Amino acid sequence: MKQIHSDILQFRGTHYDFGWKQGQLLKDSITLENRRKQWKVKRPRFQIDVEETKNAFERFAPGIWQELKGLRDSLELPMEEIVRDFGGYRIDAMPSGCSIVTGDGFMVRNYDFHPQTYEGRFSLFQPTDGGYAIIGPTSRITGRMDGMNEKGLAMGYNFTHRKKPGDGFVCYMIGRIILETCATVQETVELVKEIPHRGSFSYVVTDISGETFVIEASPRAVEVRKTNVCTNHFKIQTHENRNYLKDSYQRLEAIEAQPEETTDAYKTYRLFNDPEKGVFSSDYKSWAGTIHTSVYLPKDKQMWFSIGGNQEPAVFDFGEWLQGENLAADKIYGEIDTDIGFAHMEKNYAYK
Repeated sequence: MKQIHSDILQFRGTHYDFGWKQGQLLKDSITLENRRKQWKVKRPRFQIDVEETKNAFERFAPGIWQELKGLRDSLELPMEEIVRDFGGYRIDAMPSGCSIVTGDGFMVRNYDFHPQTYEGRFSLFQPTDGGYAIIGPTSRITGRMDGMNEKGLAMGYNFTHRKKPGDGFVCYMIGRIILETCATVQETVELVKEIPHRGSFSYVVTDISGETFVIEASPRAVEVRKTNVCTNHFKIQTHENRNYLKDSYQRLEAIEAQPEETTDAYKTYRLFNDPEKGVFSSDYKSWAGTIHTSVYLPKDKQMWFSIGGNQEPAVFDFGEWLQGENLAADKIYGEIDTDIGFAHMEKNYAYK
């Protein structure tokens, strides 16, 4: 077992100041050191165009561009490096697992990935210069792999494939833009249809109405279906699926075979977080081991979060936080059954 944690970052203010604050926290951090080391041994397979990236952000999420500028000034790095490491545009996203179920007033999500990619950050950000407040774990600092905003919109994405990439935003930045700019599932559908996509992912969204959409998005097309469960394959754009889908079908079947376990948020959480029930994955070496389980309660403005399996979740009252009451905790602790190092805790572990 490896003892790990996520740091909780709470911030209210402008995007630029949020970027500056994050830069100060990243300075001299293991996370930044490991990330910069990777480019000494690995050449990017994508082009960095600062002006193109700026134009894309200013069209869809101008506040996030200001956040990137704050990071640049705080870290005292060229904008090319900031865009490469934190921009989430025209870069490569790694394959992953992940499972999501929604029900009456909740979304439960397992984030399945490789430990060396996990940065161990959990953020609450309330912008004062436009955009909705968000709670959830971060990806590549500025992105969000799942989360909920102040309007009660909850989002998580599931990987499909990386073949034939397009010129567009990657999954975790699209997740952030969804949460920052959309109040409802209908608004999310319109955004995902309009925004350019780098890879192929399903974006699962629900809101206070209880309506859920799975948005199958690739660089070539976007299709929308109504369902309450999603793993790692498309149901409409089946031609976009990977050849090997055994693990995705197995998790889907495990969820659908236990309908009595998805009748409320806590039962579903236990279904997802118990390694014996077929949804939680221990396949960390294949980029598909469960690292965290998130629960979003849009009507109650609550979130539950745990790291590793067989854990009781930490409970956060986002509604109270939105009223100005800060969380007392500064870390979330857990343990994961792996000997692989985590990039935010051990040197020389970097994104592969």
